[in-house]
Amino acid sequence: MSRITELLFDRPVPENTGMWSGEDPADLSFRSWAQIRSTARRAAAGLARAGVEPGSSVAILAGTADDVVVLVQATWMRGAAFTMLHQPTPRTNLETWVADTRAVVRMLDAKVLAVAEPFTAAVRDLDLGVPIVPIEDILAGSDEQDHVATAEDDIAVLQLTSGTTGVPKAVAISYRNLHQNQIAMAGAAGFRSDDVVVSWLPLYHDMGMIGLMMTPMFAGATTVITTPLAFLKNPLSWADLITKFGGTFTAAPNFAYSVLARRLKRAADGAYDLSSMRVAVNGAEAVDEDTLREFLAEAGRFGFRPEALMPAYGMAETTLAVSFTAADARYAVDVVDADRAEEQGVIARDEVTRPRTLMRLGAPVPGIELKVVDDAGNTLPADRIGTFLVRGDAVTTKYLGPDGYSAAIDADGWLSTGDLGYLTADGEAVVTGRKKDVIIVAGRNISPTVVERAAAAVPGVRPGSVAALAIRLPSMAREGIAVIAESDAAGDVDECERIRKEVARAVYDDVGIAPAVVTIVGKGALPKTPSGKLRRASAASLIPA
Repeated sequence: MSRITELLFDRPVPENTGMWSGEDPADLSFRSWAQIRSTARRAAAGLARAGVEPGSSVAILAGTADDVVVLVQATWMRGAAFTMLHQPTPRTNLETWVADTRAVVRMLDAKVLAVAEPFTAAVRDLDLGVPIVPIEDILAGSDEQDHVATAEDDIAVLQLTSGTTGVPKAVAISYRNLHQNQIAMAGAAGFRSDDVVVSWLPLYHDMGMIGLMMTPMFAGATTVITTPLAFLKNPLSWADLITKFGGTFTAAPNFAYSVLARRLKRAADGAYDLSSMRVAVNGAEAVDEDTLREFLAEAGRFGFRPEALMPAYGMAETTLAVSFTAADARYAVDVVDADRAEEQGVIARDEVTRPRTLMRLGAPVPGIELKVVDDAGNTLPADRIGTFLVRGDAVTTKYLGPDGYSAAIDADGWLSTGDLGYLTADGEAVVTGRKKDVIIVAGRNISPTVVERAAAAVPGVRPGSVAALAIRLPSMAREGIAVIAESDAAGDVDECERIRKEVARAVYDDVGIAPAVVTIVGKGALPKTPSGKLRRASAASLIPA
């Protein structure tokens, strides 16, 4: 029997802790873990009636965490794997979403698509290539289904990746992977049963699902989960929930801390109490020190401790966590010579001529091995930039694609992350970018995030809405830098010209190379993955010919 199955379904579960959830942060409902397990047993019977068997797959499309957690537990009780489908939004092209979802369902060979509000009416009559079963029908019977036996290497989750190619792909996460990640979270972040988690992250993303729903579920802790839309409508609802529930643990991407900082700046003293917060993970995208400083300056007025802010490195392939900044220690940065880093791949901290600030992301979490290799696969020493490889019991062994499963690791168990960076002499990870996104100009390896941060500082550019990529137009002798920036003033010719000039100057001042092209586009024009990551290669189509 897998340890996760035993933990959830064979042992007593708390009746005084559980999940607060709902779409409206001001009106959340509570279910204890005991109530959730009881409801999941009825749902497991419903899935059995729908033909879900051990080893099969269930696709889930649900908006609120209380429905999601019941369907997840019910799927595991049946010995099946679940996949959270990417959710359509009011801006989604429904025809494209249907085509993409059909491709995912076909890849998963899903037995059913379990659907709940607010999506039931919109999808129940669509042809998605799989029977669509509303959660009300799944729970319609009064009988309960006990769990089946599962093995450690059985697949528990098929986590869709946020890849940029448009071809569906899922990371196969086993019960062994989940158990080791839970050990890592307890060891690196000190997660414990009396923690109170607060989240608004989407549950189709690994940080939201694994980090902020499953981690407290496995620990028997309390979790408070609302929706991404609730945060977007009112970012201060995040701070309000921390205050109301005495939140101790949260996580979000870098942009969210920037958004919250700007809202807290306008809040009255004493409006919120963030002093209970013990760990606030910043991950899932590049961590910017300017954002951290801004957030600490504003959140500090409400009792937030600097040591609680935890820059981290993670990915679906390691179930979630790779490295965490030490708990109860203030984050640290490296100030390095940008020229030597870009031209030679060497980290130099002395005699810095053009400084670049890089975020230290802590040591590998328990059970994770991390190394850096060159293009030939040779292990590099500390302070040399190369590709990160990971190994450990939390690391997936395979991917699922349209043509079936493929190996994710080599013969020695190492998985190539595709991330560039280095390890410091004391073993901390520093990520410098994605290998496929590097812009090579005049022999320098330039990270697009460096260019994007410089451009984003220009007034009129929408925060978090800049893409930098390599470009070579017919008139150019070599590759150059293209910058595409969203602006609310995209329709104003004079303002766009001003922004273009200032972006070019800002990039030159910071990088030492002026962009060959600066394109200004309207809000929402930049293509992104369902989890909000830039599709830089696709953004090239926005550059005028």
